[in-house]
Amino acid sequence: MNIYAVKAIYKFEMARAWRTVMQSIVSPVLSTSLYFVVFGAAIGSRIQQIEGISYGAFIVPGLIMLSLLTQSISNASFGIYFPRFAGTIYELLSAPVSPLEIVIGYVGAAATKSIILGLIILATAAAFVEIHVAHPFWMITFLVLTAITFSMLGFVIGIWADGFEKLQVIPLLIVTPLTFLGGTFYSIKMLPEFWQTVSLFNPVVYLISGFRWSFYEISDVNVGISVAMTLVFLAVCLAIISWMFKTGYKLKA
Repeated sequence: MNIYAVKAIYKFEMARAWRTVMQSIVSPVLSTSLYFVVFGAAIGSRIQQIEGISYGAFIVPGLIMLSLLTQSISNASFGIYFPRFAGTIYELLSAPVSPLEIVIGYVGAAATKSIILGLIILATAAAFVEIHVAHPFWMITFLVLTAITFSMLGFVIGIWADGFEKLQVIPLLIVTPLTFLGGTFYSIKMLPEFWQTVSLFNPVVYLISGFRWSFYEISDVNVGISVAMTLVFLAVCLAIISWMFKTGYKLKA
């Protein structure tokens, strides 16, 4: 493996994040804090506890996951789209760098930025409510797996998109609604039985449920299923990326 190439791509993407720290770090943290204050105050005054957990603490894993999903997609999609837009992608493709090394560089940087952001949001939330992480290992595992998986999805979107507008289509019209409907601010057990069944077709439910279990040992679905669904989604994204490089889909003129 060409470690120097991976490090070059990774460092370049990380440097871009520090140059735009207000947009990459500060803005998502402020947005999530506003979610926390507004929903925690408005709904928390009516719902004191969910399964023995204060409502303010209950929504913390969901808010972290909401930010993690959106930022992972955004970081990775913009990261690979700009070289395509500027035409520098052809220099990268003609260099002695394999598709795997390109993916590791871009996806690794996007996932790193998202993980850092998630940890910052966790620290920020701790200033508002008391947070207890029952399983730190599984919390980190879910954090890393989700960041890598959705960074891969963002990488796919960045290759698929042929305009800046398309970069926002899937995150805004599909991922964000699924996240809000995936138990970010509530437990799906609070829904009528029919809607509980419908919610199980939402893949984000499994991510948020597993992540919340790592904090409070409460979940809407079995944690083993949550891990399995995350790995399946990761494998699907990896297969799509592999196909894109093999066929040159929107990579080669």
